[in-house]
Amino acid sequence: MNMTEKNSELDQATLRLTVSTCASLYIFVVALLPSSDFATYVPIMWYMAFFISVAVPLRMAIKRWPGHFFWRRLFAMAHDYTGIAFAMIVGGEGALPVYAALLWVTLGNGMRFGSRYLTAATLIALSMLVMIFMLTPFWRAQPYMFLMLIVTTIVVPAYAHILLKRTRIASEEAIAANQEKSRFLAQASHDLRQPIHSIGLFTACLRDANLGGEELRLVDNIDRSLHTVSQLFRSILDIYTLDNGKLEPRAEPVNLGALLQEVVKQNTEAARWAGIELRLRPCEHWVNVNAGLLTTMVQNLVSNAIKYASGEPVLIGVRRQAKGLAVVVYDKGCGIAAEHLPDVFKEFYRVRHARDKDVEGLGLGLSIVKRISQLLNVDVDIRSTPGRGTQVAISGLKHAAPKVVAPRMKSTHERLNGLRICLIEDDANVLLATKALLEKWGCVVETHSDADTLASDCDIIIADFDLGTKVSGAECIAAIREFRGQEIPALVITGHEIERIRQSLHAFNISVLAKPVRPPELRNVLLEQVKSMKCELPVDPSRD
Repeated sequence: MNMTEKNSELDQATLRLTVSTCASLYIFVVALLPSSDFATYVPIMWYMAFFISVAVPLRMAIKRWPGHFFWRRLFAMAHDYTGIAFAMIVGGEGALPVYAALLWVTLGNGMRFGSRYLTAATLIALSMLVMIFMLTPFWRAQPYMFLMLIVTTIVVPAYAHILLKRTRIASEEAIAANQEKSRFLAQASHDLRQPIHSIGLFTACLRDANLGGEELRLVDNIDRSLHTVSQLFRSILDIYTLDNGKLEPRAEPVNLGALLQEVVKQNTEAARWAGIELRLRPCEHWVNVNAGLLTTMVQNLVSNAIKYASGEPVLIGVRRQAKGLAVVVYDKGCGIAAEHLPDVFKEFYRVRHARDKDVEGLGLGLSIVKRISQLLNVDVDIRSTPGRGTQVAISGLKHAAPKVVAPRMKSTHERLNGLRICLIEDDANVLLATKALLEKWGCVVETHSDADTLASDCDIIIADFDLGTKVSGAECIAAIREFRGQEIPALVITGHEIERIRQSLHAFNISVLAKPVRPPELRNVLLEQVKSMKCELPVDPSRD
């Protein structure tokens, strides 16, 4: 049961009250006419009062317990038709306009709930009309007029059924085309991430190769371009994940201060390129939220601020609010004019200013933020003043009790020298680049391109998630852990939907990174893994 259908039943209940109120007013006005017998319409007015007294709690029940309940819908239809039939039987000629309500009930159920309900409503309506004809002398005296009502009750729903069928077919085709487009974009994104990922790792190796100043500047430019492409691919994959509609965010206590620090750390290099100082106000708050999705939201807001506030500081902080906490990103860029604010959350919408033609992006960042906010049930507010800057707030974050974390033993092994790594990757270039980078950091790397001979005595496992059609990286990790008889620290790197992969691996205590991985991200994750390891790693004093 999707949200649209739930709202449809509530809308039908609301309209039921509106129509019954209008019908009651009509009957009251007709009863007051000089040519009418007021006493004839009194029973109808009493019945309408009873009808409304049932319709009100019915609407409350629908709002309280939304969902597809066949018997509740059947009861609502029977209640509607009974009221209409009573009015037409007792009111006779004066109640003829009430027939419009009969058509409304019939079409309303069909248009809101589908052809099956349209058929059921039409059969009930025809039964009611036959009963009205049999019990009302006026209608028996007007057989041709009554035949017109019967024909109308059949023809109009039949035409509506044809339209519904065509609309459903067109909708299914549009959904299928959209899903195919999303799958294509996701697959293209995944395939292109592989070479970009390997180029980024090779670039990191070059940076540590004692290059001259000019060569380092060229490497820096390559790294900057790769970062931009990486952000574009992440946006495409985020859109694909949200379009699937299968993402069910799992909330857990999250250290908000640590999450924001991680976002700042990931954007430090991009901020340096743009001449921006990222300022973070430290906080110790914990919130109940899906950490991955909130990180994506803040990441997109910070990326936008870096793009459009070149040379100016960007402030990230947390504010207390009546309904919880809000993460606020404030920049002193060129700002956004008021006429653009209602549209900035639309896909591909970009606010263009003079001399900003070199600003990278597809205009997807804020659209992704808005759509994730609906998943997390939080609000996103944007305020901006041209020439003074922009403030975006993610509000409605709920407080959570801090996680009790067991104290870790202090370790002197902050470096990665001597760390034994089992690297599993089916792409030859990525395998070579990752191995080269890890060895630059002092690691001892054992490489595998498939699932064969995985009897490794490594300290940490790094595996690509997608290793072809036979086996996944997660299955390789499980095989090594089973062979060793212990839970070896493990990291999966993927070019697919990172949130879906995180959820599928949550119970297995496996870290996840999205391709293309920036070397500082990989190094930080490995350092965290080393800190959490109970074994002592050999230290090679000859390495830095």
